[in-house]
Amino acid sequence: MQTIDEALKKLQKSKFRSGFHLSEKERLYVREKGMEVIREHCREIIKKRLAPANSLNDGKQTPMKGHPVFRAQHACACCCRGCLNKWYNVPLNRELTNAQIEKIVNLLTAWIENEMKNNGK
Repeated sequence: MQTIDEALKKLQKSKFRSGFHLSEKERLYVREKGMEVIREHCREIIKKRLAPANSLNDGKQTPMKGHPVFRAQHACACCCRGCLNKWYNVPLNRELTNAQIEKIVNLLTAWIENEMKNNGK
């Protein structure tokens, strides 16, 4: 079981995953809403889009932009069940547990917090 820091370091080694950064508009949104609201948005998005056992749109359910959580999902390989399986060995075709949802939420919010601290660099 890897820690959040270990997961973020591993993701930085991927040219694709490490290329994602929050836009200025997304940064402003995070500053306006605050991290607690962003965390709740994250939880809602994961429960709706990733938690079900089967998704008709798996691999296409997460937009590339439009909300900081969407950007974080791509950066952290939490954008679809296929990526969750490949990067974190999360089983396919099985509903996510509450513990799995919280681990994903923690990873995504850590990525967003790092982006806000590091100004996307």
